[in-house]
Amino acid sequence: MTDLRLAAAIAAGKTTAALSRFLGAGGGTTMPGRVARGLLPDVTSRLARRLARGTIVVTGTNGKTTTSRLISHILGLAGLVSVHNRAGANLAAGITAALVQQADVLGAVRADVGVFEVDEATLPLLRPHLRPRVVVLTNLFRDQLDRYGEIDIIGARWRAALEELGPQGVVVFNADDPLVTEVAAAHAGVRVPYGIEDVGCGLDTLEHTADSRYCYRCGVPYRYVVVYFGHMGVYRCPQCARARPAPAVAAEEVRIRGIEGTAFLLRTPEGEARVQTRLPGVYNIHNVLAAAACCRSLEIPPATVARGIVTFAPAFGRAERVQVGKTEAVLLLAKNPAGFNEVLRTMLRAGGRVALIAINDLTADGRDISWLWDVDFEMLAGRVDRVVVSGIRAEEMALRLKYAGVDSPAVRLEKELARALDTAADLADGRTLYILPTYTAMLQLRRVLQRRGAVRGFWED
Repeated sequence: MTDLRLAAAIAAGKTTAALSRFLGAGGGTTMPGRVARGLLPDVTSRLARRLARGTIVVTGTNGKTTTSRLISHILGLAGLVSVHNRAGANLAAGITAALVQQADVLGAVRADVGVFEVDEATLPLLRPHLRPRVVVLTNLFRDQLDRYGEIDIIGARWRAALEELGPQGVVVFNADDPLVTEVAAAHAGVRVPYGIEDVGCGLDTLEHTADSRYCYRCGVPYRYVVVYFGHMGVYRCPQCARARPAPAVAAEEVRIRGIEGTAFLLRTPEGEARVQTRLPGVYNIHNVLAAAACCRSLEIPPATVARGIVTFAPAFGRAERVQVGKTEAVLLLAKNPAGFNEVLRTMLRAGGRVALIAINDLTADGRDISWLWDVDFEMLAGRVDRVVVSGIRAEEMALRLKYAGVDSPAVRLEKELARALDTAADLADGRTLYILPTYTAMLQLRRVLQRRGAVRGFWED
């Protein structure tokens, strides 16, 4: 028998998506979900239950979009069709919109499995609706404090969500992150730790952006053998001996190849494979490991996982290469202190000398921009030739660079994003331009590039 309310909700959602795109109001990645949920509040759970291979949820401060896209890519190579909120709309409405888009009006979902990146604060709300088969925890750093609060609050919510997951679920977690490891311990079922096993690609000491410095059992500072970035690394409590668990899936013999990506030996319980990825930076090694560990927990063959890593292209705004006139540019999204540090380090390792930094403070960015003072912009001093600052909070960014010791003549302020883009491209003078925007600034810059025919809409990527 046809479920008329479900059919009406799906039809209304699809119509909303079509209208949104026809009218140029956006990609139809969120509003269709709001409309469908308005007509049928439990539409998400009804559609998710129809996925024969269940759902996978990816959450964390950084790496959600890249990790979930890579999982979907690997599953596709294995012959599985996934429904995926690949445009990054990771609140409840965005996930519902993805399900509605993949369903017919009778409620049949044309996919085998759901792959959903989920906002870190939204995991407890969505878990009952999605009933995930696998939960992937990437990392936890301070981010949008005015919205999320401190990471301990998020960690407690995750812990409660995992306690409700049930022993049949699998938790894939970042062993290099102490808080994530503590949270994962709340799960009674299968836990799969992943991490980097190469001290040569890490740092000697904790960074200023390290948020989980103290043992969650006894409060004593961790001792680190190596720090990969932020507070992620190989740690041990000197008092209670609480230590980083041995990774089941690991990256060994890492070779950083600048903006060209990374090569490493991928070790899993089923064997080893040498892989290289176009995703640059140490932070993306963790994303690759998260995806590989997730797919191995789903019994995807190791050779397929390795092939997926090699053939995967970066998502929009994440090491995306674009052409700005005659200048090649690389878009590197940067939205919190730990992520920004890694992006700066990646740019400098690649020899980047010209950058456009665009800072917005809209709701999706977080209205509080005090986090800019936690980013180690000091590493740019004396190592860049020109920096154009732009966006709603361009003045504050320029001030931050001044206190970081970047030469004032090297910094140019242009608030309007399109003009800033052209100015930075001219100043690059044949060199690669590195564009480092916050989330909404990235979307605005891509819209400029889309009007010029340089990129497609992010929902088409």
